Amino acid sequence: MKAVRIIRDPETIKMLADLVRREILRLISVEPLTQKQLAEKMMLTDPSMSHHLQLLRKTGLITVKRTEIGPHGIVEKYYEPTAQLFIEDWEKIPPDLRRYFIHSQMERLRGMLSVFQLIAEKQGRNIEVSSDELRELAQAIASRISIVGEKYEETEVEVDRETLLIRIYSETLKTEIAGSKWKDFFQRLEVSLL
Repeated sequence: MKAVRIIRDPETIKMLADLVRREILRLISVEPLTQKQLAEKMMLTDPSMSHHLQLLRKTGLITVKRTEIGPHGIVEKYYEPTAQLFIEDWEKIPPDLRRYFIHSQMERLRGMLSVFQLIAEKQGRNIEVSSDELRELAQAIASRISIVGEKYEETEVEVDRETLLIRIYSETLKTEIAGSKWKDFFQRLEVSLL
């Protein structure tokens, strides 16, 4: 399995805008699962799960890792993603879907800035970030993360999905901060990432 796959096809990007499909990909990146196992974990009906799996398979995001004969003689397919991590190319995301992808970047940044706030509080300070600053930084990260992720496209998986995502995200943030106005932003926060 590849570590990273950059998604450039707008139709496949639409597939990734669905939270159910994203969760399916996350679950099967941990271990291959059957349709029934996925339906139970996600509290969905078998027909609903079948629909999502067909769409993910059609776009090449998942594959059947193995098949086994189940207890009632039924062949069970175990699904896995074709890459540990899928990253959308910002330039290829349809404009009407960008708000969804920006929202997920903003959530990641809020988590990171919350850690910085905890550190700042120990020093008797507070971090103040406006909504506009958060959105603008999220857009900068979204446009750069696929560029950073490209270097992982031809590598095989060596770490779990979350570790890989943290590695790519932190490298993206570091690259963005090093050569732009965000250097001043983080200096204002008195946080040095370089």
